[in-house]
Amino acid sequence: MKVSIIIPAHNELPTLPTILEKVKKLDVNSEIIVVDDGSSDHTADFLQQLKDETIIPLFNDRNMGKGYSIRRALSIVQGDIIAIQDADLEYDPNDLLACLKPFESGAQVVYGSRILNPDNKMSYLRYYLGGRFITFFTNFIFWSHITDEPTCYKLFRKEIIPILDLKCNGFEFCPEITAKLLRLKIPIVEIPISYEPRSFSQGKKINWKDGVKALMILLKYRFFWHKTLK
Repeated sequence: MKVSIIIPAHNELPTLPTILEKVKKLDVNSEIIVVDDGSSDHTADFLQQLKDETIIPLFNDRNMGKGYSIRRALSIVQGDIIAIQDADLEYDPNDLLACLKPFESGAQVVYGSRILNPDNKMSYLRYYLGGRFITFFTNFIFWSHITDEPTCYKLFRKEIIPILDLKCNGFEFCPEITAKLLRLKIPIVEIPISYEPRSFSQGKKINWKDGVKALMILLKYRFFWHKTLK
């Protein structure tokens, strides 16, 4: 299996080199696609100076959003499995190895669940409760049983991409994926992962408005999107 690891980055220069080193050390056949989303902290300069054939840099002229950046990378992926990795240090790339295991047994989609690991630290209380509510809401309207909808670690087979017909540009890209997978009844396997939440001073970007958008997207694709697997 070849794995395409997509890393959207917006002003993540303090942590991006460390993430890249961790990802490169993984014992997997991979391509690494880093999308600079109009950063103002010299992330683009750093990527342009890299001399590494395993890393494919893409550049947005301006800040277009996490979803847009991921969708742009999806248009060029060559791997059999797609993995999304944030550019900060909240998620440990070593957990990707465990998340890849279910694909060997035929899994189509794997989520890394922070909730399934009892040793994880909790983020700000409002973020923790917000994430749990979005997960509860997801399970309620789709009759599903996932534990961590807002997780960054979403991995899926390449052939899933055209089926989902992804549209969202911002953080709402993540619930769009989940909603469409559940709407199509594509099973989601969950694997426990570690989580090291960062603070606002360290660059945390998501806010309550993104939570509201997530709920709206879940509703939209639950009740106003009709597609069936052929």
